[in-house]
Amino acid sequence: MELNFSSKALTNNKLPCFAATPTTGTLLNPSKSLCLASHHQLPRVSFSLSSTDPLKLITSRKVIAMAAGSSRDLEMSNLTALSPLDGRYWGKVKDLASSMSEFGLIYFRVLVEIKWLLKLSNVPEITEVPSFSKEAEAYLQGIIDGFSVDDALEVKKIEKVTNHDVKAVEYFLKQKCESHPEIAKVLEFFHFACTSEDINNLSHGLMLREALSSVILPSMDELINSISLMAKEFAYVPMLSRTHGQPASPTTLGKEMAIFAVRLSEERRYLAETRIKGKFAGAVGNYNAHISAYPNIDWPHVAEEFVTSLGLTFNPYVTQIEPHDYMARLFNTISQFNNILIDFDRDIWSYISLGYFKQITKAGEIGSSTMPHKVNPIDFENSEGNLGKANAELSFLSMKLPISRMQRDLTDSTVLRNMGGALGHSLLAYKSAIQGIKKLQVNEARLKEDLDQTWEVLAEPIQTVSIFCNELATSISLTNSRYYIKKVMRRYGVPEPYEKLKELTRGRAVNEESIREFIKGLDLPGEAKSQLLKLTPHTYVGAAAALAFAVDEALHL
Repeated sequence: MELNFSSKALTNNKLPCFAATPTTGTLLNPSKSLCLASHHQLPRVSFSLSSTDPLKLITSRKVIAMAAGSSRDLEMSNLTALSPLDGRYWGKVKDLASSMSEFGLIYFRVLVEIKWLLKLSNVPEITEVPSFSKEAEAYLQGIIDGFSVDDALEVKKIEKVTNHDVKAVEYFLKQKCESHPEIAKVLEFFHFACTSEDINNLSHGLMLREALSSVILPSMDELINSISLMAKEFAYVPMLSRTHGQPASPTTLGKEMAIFAVRLSEERRYLAETRIKGKFAGAVGNYNAHISAYPNIDWPHVAEEFVTSLGLTFNPYVTQIEPHDYMARLFNTISQFNNILIDFDRDIWSYISLGYFKQITKAGEIGSSTMPHKVNPIDFENSEGNLGKANAELSFLSMKLPISRMQRDLTDSTVLRNMGGALGHSLLAYKSAIQGIKKLQVNEARLKEDLDQTWEVLAEPIQTVSIFCNELATSISLTNSRYYIKKVMRRYGVPEPYEKLKELTRGRAVNEESIREFIKGLDLPGEAKSQLLKLTPHTYVGAAAALAFAVDEALHL
């Protein structure tokens, strides 16, 4: 037997209310005062629908004042939050709140329930739900567009009675529509033939879609663009390479940055191409209830139309739940993006340690409580730490979510509520890295010093290698760069070139003078010898500059 709850029946259920500070933010409905369980500001989320285009998610950034409070209330909320994402770091991750929070989940549940009722009204065989008038459709769309924190709190109040979160949304919608004469006649069709997971899986898909399109992908793009700008800016800055921590063939700082920009952009492309899937097939994926009620309707086709109308990809083969395989791919891709960024953070940390980068400081900032001279690479350390935390959660999500006993168990339900934390730590890491990049200043004198002290790296081109004959300062473009390929000692038949250079360089101090004396003593044609004598650790960088300048052509944005 189904119970009906009216708003009067729930008036005695009081919700705890915490004051919040007046501030600017990105909240829901400017016409309503807010009574929040925290100070958090939530952007409004809504769908737009045209007759020809699928639903497109839009985040409106309207600014309103919050309910009365004090700055002390805000500080208390920060201090008492269990997660630093909801406390210390809230300002950097709050853009995810509208989609990945409890509010976001409730909002998308409301949206899916309403859109399903509208879909049923367009199925001719369901005569019990006739086509709605334009006014009724506008009324239902208005519930979505005007959904506020107050509305979400009302749903939570109903849930205190029902002890069922999805059923609370259904009852909330019945309350909202019971006064509308046209919609009131079909209230029982809000949740027709649905299992809770029909509503939930679509809501989670829409949450991820909004979070990725509005927050995560734009932040990834900003990070990639910041690194690609470094690649082009430092394309001509020669730098000593290190393999196994030892001096190796020189490169340019820009080319090393270009590598990271391209690697990150490739993962970003994979992420954007991941299809977010949805199901709407009832209790165990067979449309049992649907066919029982209306056997002449092609329910798989109706379900596919409905799911795709929300901008998701339809999955026809499911149990009670959409099996979450796409989520595993999505989270694994974000995790790999994060792994590459950890590699970047650690390299930049090392370059700072070597003195290749200086960090621009701000007046009043303190690097160390006891050593006044220090400027610590805290942004890259913060990024690395949060990436580790994010990847631990992303790894767990990707391994756990595709596993459910038989037609379903409930273990995925509580786990899915933690998606926001994994994305939040990722977002925090991206912003920290971007902030750190803005503080970097190349120390070319230090880079030059290292190259001046490692003439032994020229043992490679002397033996046999491609050499870059133009001085690095010469104007170079991707289309007119000139390269000379000289397999010098091997080409001209010098016996045992490797062994001769090994004897010269291994375990011995090598400098410009000793290298030049070695070259002069080689039995080589004058032209080859002249070319080698022009070579320095600063100019022996191969195609590094050209590769750095071409980075934009290789990005997958």
